[in-house]
Amino acid sequence: MGIKLLSLLTAAVAGTTMAFQGTINAALGRVLGLVEATFIVHAVGLALAAVLLFILQMGAGGLAKAGQAPWYTYLGGVLGVLIIYAVARSIPRVGVAPATTAIILGQVLTAALIDHLGLFGMHKLPFTWYRLVGAVLMAAGAWLMLKGGE
Repeated sequence: MGIKLLSLLTAAVAGTTMAFQGTINAALGRVLGLVEATFIVHAVGLALAAVLLFILQMGAGGLAKAGQAPWYTYLGGVLGVLIIYAVARSIPRVGVAPATTAIILGQVLTAALIDHLGLFGMHKLPFTWYRLVGAVLMAAGAWLMLKGGE
């Protein structure tokens, strides 16, 4: 299996887990409240990361280089809070499939912009007509997923 195919399979597994995560986070949010659920999700994630890093020593040893990373690379935690909150808020209102489709559409459009501009040190990949047609088809799919649930 080629490295690109393996990478795409890994990404698909991440997408699968995201659908479960959003659903579970929404369920937790209904019990605790959205901000409280977001806090718990991050606390559990922090505990797991601490076990992997400090107890199982699975890290690459780069924690000492934390000061060398650009400031914007630390915004991931802030974005994670926003993501978990928004997903947990949207899924109960529109359903898992339409919300996930909209999430993926947003991810693809943003990723295409990042690729096109080469932001954050990424290799520039031009936004082609193929990508535009793909995005339009995904947007149509998101709309159909939402309409199909009415």
